[in-house]
Amino acid sequence: MTFSVRDAGREDGSACLRLAGELDLSTAPELTAAIDRLFDAGEIRVLLDLTDLTFCDSTGMAVFVRGDNRASAEGGWLRLTGANGRVDRVLRITGLADVLRYQPEAADPASRTAS
Repeated sequence: MTFSVRDAGREDGSACLRLAGELDLSTAPELTAAIDRLFDAGEIRVLLDLTDLTFCDSTGMAVFVRGDNRASAEGGWLRLTGANGRVDRVLRITGLADVLRYQPEAADPASRTAS
């Protein structure tokens, strides 16, 4: 399955991107560019919907961390939601679920901003 990232509009004051397919070394630059475009446009709160993401390697995880670091530096946040299967498991095993305050199904992404 190929990778895609699409603008999913806004939810609770945050810009949302929906990821699908496999996020790896060859597709990570596409997500990095999409996240950078949002920050460059002035967005500081970004929600990544991982519902349709079927695979994510360490390169993809690094994109999540990079995005979170940039968001934090600009006074915002990057959050993840909707991961399932292997992607959910990798987030939990690596500890990124805690670092990025991942919640599989949070109604309000802003509720995850507490440190």
